[in-house]
Amino acid sequence: MSELTTMTYEVDDRVARITLNRPDRGNGITRSLVSELEQSVERADLDPDVHAILLAGNGKGFCGGYDLVESAEGEARMGEDTAAPPGSALDPAVMGANHDPDGTWDPMVDYSMMSRNVRGFMSLFNCSKPVVCKVHGFCVAGGTDMALCSDLLVIADDAKIGYPPARVWGTPTTSMWTYRLGPQRAKRLLFTGDSLSGAEAVDWGLAIEAPSPAELDKRTEILVARIARNPLNQLQMMKLLVNQSLQAQGLHQTQILGTVFDGIARHTEEGFSFQQRAAEKGFREAVSERDEPFGDRGPSTFKG
Repeated sequence: MSELTTMTYEVDDRVARITLNRPDRGNGITRSLVSELEQSVERADLDPDVHAILLAGNGKGFCGGYDLVESAEGEARMGEDTAAPPGSALDPAVMGANHDPDGTWDPMVDYSMMSRNVRGFMSLFNCSKPVVCKVHGFCVAGGTDMALCSDLLVIADDAKIGYPPARVWGTPTTSMWTYRLGPQRAKRLLFTGDSLSGAEAVDWGLAIEAPSPAELDKRTEILVARIARNPLNQLQMMKLLVNQSLQAQGLHQTQILGTVFDGIARHTEEGFSFQQRAAEKGFREAVSERDEPFGDRGPSTFKG
């Protein structure tokens, strides 16, 4: 396995610890990060000494989604001679084949690129060993794909988790919201792009526990140690048993649709308008304008 550049990997006490390590970019998702995640999960899955995996993030938050600042700001200005370095925010494999509105968009090229990322995220779901995801600070947009593809979520009570791109420029490619929350609550979040606090995530059944930030590490370690104490074959059978129920409900087919829709969402009139605004004013300003009418209120605090 090559040296990791976007995360760290270590094993102790039957637990493989995979930690996203791009704190200066909010652990933003690049093609390299997805590739290294998949490699790290496989490494843990093949290690007979590992009984459980703990996924976490360094810095102020778990993951702020795809690293799109350069992509959204620069795509409209890119010429034919502009080459994107592999794994960079401009790499089409990171966010699909964005293109000039006057050009031709091939949805299947977009799908083939984004489905690679889905396979990387789903390595957490498909590996034979339990995966616990620890979230602090924030877990939004594409970052939720990693959290929701994990088996159990422990989140700080003041953390934020949600999919704001549901308002414009994206759909959740792994499509796990319905399977984790049920249709009614999934629609409540995806119709608004609202986020949940950690405390709300537990109340909604999305997370298993929401300790205070000061207790997050301790409570997560207690859980993973308790899981890792069990025989590996028992853990593998229990995970496979539960996951088969989700697969039987059509998870794979739903993910195909979600990944295709994600490309479409970035190529609608509204999607192009958002991208153009990002090119003119900057990605963060475009996001601020997108979210301002909603007041960034979560379901429990919404009054109007």
